[in-house]
Amino acid sequence: MMSENAHIPKVILKKGREKSVLMHHPWIFSGAIEKIEGRISAGNTAEVYSSNGEKLGAGAYSPHSQIRLRLWSFQPEELINEAFIKKKINAAIEYRKKLDLFNHNGACRLIFSESDGLPGLIVDKYASFLVCQFLSVGVVYWKETIIDGLIESIRPVGIYERSDSEVIQKEGLKRRSGLLWGKEPPHQIEISENDINFLVDIRNGHKTGFYLDQRNNRRSILPYVKDKEVLNCFSYSGGFGIYALEGGAKFITQVDSSAEHLKLASDICHQNGFDESKIHYEQADVFQLLRQYEGSGRKFDLIILDPPKFITSSKSINSGSRGYKDINRLAMKILDDNGILFTFSCSGLLQRDLFQKIIADAAVEAGKTVRIISELSQSPDHPIALNFPESRYLKGLIGAISNR
Repeated sequence: MMSENAHIPKVILKKGREKSVLMHHPWIFSGAIEKIEGRISAGNTAEVYSSNGEKLGAGAYSPHSQIRLRLWSFQPEELINEAFIKKKINAAIEYRKKLDLFNHNGACRLIFSESDGLPGLIVDKYASFLVCQFLSVGVVYWKETIIDGLIESIRPVGIYERSDSEVIQKEGLKRRSGLLWGKEPPHQIEISENDINFLVDIRNGHKTGFYLDQRNNRRSILPYVKDKEVLNCFSYSGGFGIYALEGGAKFITQVDSSAEHLKLASDICHQNGFDESKIHYEQADVFQLLRQYEGSGRKFDLIILDPPKFITSSKSINSGSRGYKDINRLAMKILDDNGILFTFSCSGLLQRDLFQKIIADAAVEAGKTVRIISELSQSPDHPIALNFPESRYLKGLIGAISNR
């Protein structure tokens, strides 16, 4: 790694392109750079200067990405070294502890990338195991230091890597997964969330194994489900459905395209001692199934829509928006009068106002009236940094749906 006394390359910005850096936004795109002074390679630290020579901070250089630099620091004199990286790790963990999100048998996101000042790094805790995603060349460069810092701070049983997201290809990185340190994780790790037990497959599950960002939203379903018939779409391991049973739902339909995920949901239901006669597991394409329910006149009291990311780039905003509108329209049509809709989007490129407009348009096409009961977002272990609005990616609404 680069020593503190080595010559650090300089990135000079074009005139007027320093404004976002002065507002502490951590991304510098390739088009904002006037020139680079000195030799630099992927992951190296570069100092950032305005066109008039003012030093603005330091960041990690990424030659393959349109985001050419991700800033570590906006303090001109701060050194980016092992002590800096470990300080950031400790600060992120202390934040979770202060919010009482950190417990031995529980799960939470320990480090949330730019929101915790470590761009491209995701670290999730599942009981005594950690799962890491190294999604930028900057954190790959400091990988050994990050692992050491996590061992010192957390003392986990094992650390597993899930850097298998397609997004890393934009950084010129190869997908990687496997054990980084300590013991191999079991096939399923048992965690506790709000006194409900879940089983998590960190090797093969979605994201790092579980949708930690929905913790508070799962609990928010409890007041609405007693004696209700509930449809949980894109159920994955059944989280919302399990909470609905905890809240006294009359009957739950869990829908997912994967038989393996539905089996996991069934195992979790059994683990918690719920009455499985109150649950139906449906392996199906959600869009097709909702159309079938509409055609047959099937109705529900409450529907949860927590789909995968429909918008993955600016090119897919229009098609993804149509997908969100279609699925919400179909859900509204099979809700009983005065039914409740929990609807979400995890597409970061979809702005909250546009998401609300999509729901409004879906209501018009469905012939329904929607009143927003509550707006939902990600759990606090996925902090939203005001200087980085992109960190606010999860959007949700609880809507009361009535006939016109």
